[in-house]
Amino acid sequence: MSQKTSYGFLGLGIMGNGMVRCLLAGGLDVTVWNRTPAKCAPYVELGAKTASTAKEVIEKCDITFSCVSDPEAALQLVTMENGVLAGISAGKAYVDMSTVDGACAQEINTLITAKGGRYCEAPVSGSKGPAEQGTLLILAAGDEALASECQEAFDLMGKKSWFLGEVGQGARMKLVINTIMGVCLQGMSEGLAVGTKAGLDGETIIEVLSMGASGAPMFKLKGPKVLKDDYAVNFPLKHAQKDIRLGIALGDEMKQEMPAAAATNETFKKAIKEGNGDLDFSAIYKTLN
Repeated sequence: MSQKTSYGFLGLGIMGNGMVRCLLAGGLDVTVWNRTPAKCAPYVELGAKTASTAKEVIEKCDITFSCVSDPEAALQLVTMENGVLAGISAGKAYVDMSTVDGACAQEINTLITAKGGRYCEAPVSGSKGPAEQGTLLILAAGDEALASECQEAFDLMGKKSWFLGEVGQGARMKLVINTIMGVCLQGMSEGLAVGTKAGLDGETIIEVLSMGASGAPMFKLKGPKVLKDDYAVNFPLKHAQKDIRLGIALGDEMKQEMPAAAATNETFKKAIKEGNGDLDFSAIYKTLN
């Protein structure tokens, strides 16, 4: 009988919380670490092990996942004292599931592989609910053999995974998806704002929209909530703006005009300035209404 794969997980925020719970519910051997050690306690009750540093997780586990907030945090997690790089050695595998840009993913890959480690990026499409339900979409790239070895974990965390090629392609796919999502949310918010001011019933607008050719699950989910000023966080607005900003930067790199994304980015920036950055990203409705 082959030895059971041991998994590490670094970062227990909104996304990491659900992802780790899915791994544990699936019976996997998981060791967790977070900057705030107290956050590890609930997972220990569910069967997880803990480590005192990210370095220790890497050393103890065959494959270590991470999910943090942005490129700066992802790179710091790798390079900090007692971080990922300090624990990497030949054969150890690291899978970053954070949303970063292609350049960041490539830099992390270079650092990991230079020490003999294996690297795969696997950003996820989905927010708090899909993370808890194990229905994320996983966008893997880099070491294809490693991505294949992660499939049992991917199947617990997501409903489908893709392998997209060389390092950076996973990040680019995630930025494209989130940029489109932000533009669509702005369109819904503008339509609801003008429609309700014109005397139309907001719930009816959402119903008609959802049943038509332009309907999307996001409209049906977010529309009724924004009409009730319910901005309980599933995907923080400040993180959505970061993704749109990085998507626009990808447009610059590809010499692609992105006027709708640029306008949407300005709305998100204004919403953050108004103090809504920690609310759900649907809170741009507050800015537009």
